[in-house]
Amino acid sequence: DAAYLQQQLQITLEEETGIQSTQGEFKFMVAADAYEETERVKVNYTSEDTLQQASTSGTQSDNAPVYDSDGSTKVV
Repeated sequence: DAAYLQQQLQITLEEETGIQSTQGEFKFMVAADAYEETERVKVNYTSEDTLQQASTSGTQSDNAPVYDSDGSTKVV
């Protein structure tokens, strides 16, 4: 019957469209996850760099010699 075949064709096309949509959604989710991971890594490196700079600059200024008015060095 032609109506039955038309209905089966319509069902098949809808299923294929659904599968294609699902694959597209999956690819999008993979790309979004990769982007989020890249952003997390950037934030971690930035935070690490900031902490290292703060640590280094604090260490350098804390260990700098302090001089008295007569030129002698004092230990702080």
